Amino acid sequence: MSILNVLEYPDPILKQVSEEVINFDSSLEIFLKDFIETLNSHKYCVGLAAPQVGNLQRIIAINILQARKPHPNNGLLVLINPKILEASNFKIVREGCLSIPDFTANVKRAMKIKVKFQNLKGETKELETTDFEAHAIQHETDHLDGILFLDRITLPSSNLFRRKQF
Repeated sequence: MSILNVLEYPDPILKQVSEEVINFDSSLEIFLKDFIETLNSHKYCVGLAAPQVGNLQRIIAINILQARKPHPNNGLLVLINPKILEASNFKIVREGCLSIPDFTANVKRAMKIKVKFQNLKGETKELETTDFEAHAIQHETDHLDGILFLDRITLPSSNLFRRKQF
């Protein structure tokens, strides 16, 4: 296994739309091992999308166990071809991104979602989740459509912040 290089804005790959995964084979399994190792290698990182490592496939991984503060969660989630079916209870929340390391922003996100996805075997599943986990899934799903959190802020002067370094 190896840690993959995370692309940073303004890399043009980050603005491209990803393709659906159609082959659930050993090459996908190998990629996912490296992908998850990459996610776990970044302190406090709770999510990663395949385009962030240069792979334009519709794959995200979420693990909010790695957050600074504890949150209710489903542990490590690997969602292939995720599609948000329902979204409600919208709130303004602060978010950051490995691909935009110097900034955070206030973004409007649903705090309750239902998402349909496929697992590593290609089986279709559904998941309902709330709060921070729902927020993280939406952020990573945006990456699959070439959307960065910078695209979601309306007033950069009051909603974009230089990231605090820890």
